Amino acid sequence: MTATTLLIVSIVGAVVWFSAVSEGERYREQKLASANFLAVALANLSTKELVVQNWSTIRLNLDLLLKGNSDFVYILVSDDRLANQIVASSPMEFQEQYVPDVVPAAVTQVALQQFSKRSPRLAGARSMRDAGIFSDAGSLGVETFILRDIEFPKGTIRARRGDRILEIAANIKNNSGEKIGNFRIGISLKPIERAVIVGVKRALAIGAFALSFGLAGAFLLARQLSQPVQRLQTSAAKIAAGDWCHRAEINLSDEIGALAASFNEMSGALQKSFNRLEKTVASFERFVPSKFLSAIASDGIENIQVGVASQRKITILFADIKGYTSMSEQLTPMETFIFLNDYLACMGLAIEEAGGFIDKYIGDAIMALFDDEATDGAVGAAAAMRKSLAEFNQGRSRNNLPTIDIGIGIHRGEVVMGTVGFTSRMESTVIGDAVNLASRVEGLTRHYNCAVLVTESVVKSLRKPDIFQLQLVDKSVKVKGKDEAIAIYQLLVS
Repeated sequence: MTATTLLIVSIVGAVVWFSAVSEGERYREQKLASANFLAVALANLSTKELVVQNWSTIRLNLDLLLKGNSDFVYILVSDDRLANQIVASSPMEFQEQYVPDVVPAAVTQVALQQFSKRSPRLAGARSMRDAGIFSDAGSLGVETFILRDIEFPKGTIRARRGDRILEIAANIKNNSGEKIGNFRIGISLKPIERAVIVGVKRALAIGAFALSFGLAGAFLLARQLSQPVQRLQTSAAKIAAGDWCHRAEINLSDEIGALAASFNEMSGALQKSFNRLEKTVASFERFVPSKFLSAIASDGIENIQVGVASQRKITILFADIKGYTSMSEQLTPMETFIFLNDYLACMGLAIEEAGGFIDKYIGDAIMALFDDEATDGAVGAAAAMRKSLAEFNQGRSRNNLPTIDIGIGIHRGEVVMGTVGFTSRMESTVIGDAVNLASRVEGLTRHYNCAVLVTESVVKSLRKPDIFQLQLVDKSVKVKGKDEAIAIYQLLVS
């Protein structure tokens, strides 16, 4: 709309300017032509009286002429034989002057020259028209201004100081063709100015109508263009907010409609891409838990690199099936595979519900991590795993399958969580002495014939120790690979 408005305003301005110029030129040419004709005619009529110096008749005729034409400001008749003295004028106050004080002296000098001769004062002008001088058929026209107020009749202002006029000068010649005087008429340019104003008003009225019509059309066009674009913008915002099923409802057959169709195709492709991406991320989280990713890929999984690590204090739980090797020898590989999946699903659910996550499976062994400040979740997970195991064994007994038993070891300590490998193959892992110690504690369950063993660091980190039945098994035991003795406790599960 702004661009259209500026264009219309520019066109209207050009039309108004052209109209003003053309109207002014047209009226000026008309006025000049009629004034030239009148000046030459009056000059010819004044020849006889000027020859015989019948000035009173000339003066009477001038008064009648000035009274009959309101556009005439003054009329002057000068005699060359009297050194260009003004012998007749209307108003009569200019009589007997040589250079009247009604117009600049240069205008008088130009008027006294023959029209075919250029005044020395105009030597710097490119042409007579450039200087406001017009010549035609024995007369000379000069655009000038009034130097003082003129009254005619007495007491009535005919023209005011500064008003623009057109002075027409014509030669008065005798019968032998000799120039004997000048006839000068000052004609007001106010009618031309009024005509120009009327033309400008007419052009402005037409321009205002065109501007109103153009603005209305620009508004309708802008609304027709902007509304579909705004709907596209709203649709884009909805898609950016995650509404992948949204489509832009724009049914047009123009370029906007084609753009909307392309937009919907793009949103459909984005929906498919993001659905695949979400499935990929969900599948990836099955291999690398989200809690682990928050530690090693805070900038997103797309930015995971080898060697990224985070050091923290966590609780490690190891669980292993007792006698698994001898049992697996009696099963086929497929039977072993099915058995492990059923068992790991049962144990994994108990760990997840307790707030932990499984870091890795080592054959039949499970390594789970608990990133809480207290160890209640890990100990609770061990108790839940024992209950789930009892239900699991009941199902196996109903199917005449042998039951199993597991040992669980829990320890809390400092570890490093990060990625190991190289650019084309990496995996997440937890490294530290606390991991090894938790694994050794799980191995002690066979030695002490206990289901669940926890270290003293786990007991000390319990937020609510009263809800668990813990019994000291050995207050000073050295595990393999450790020189420092530790205390271990048995979790009693009812």
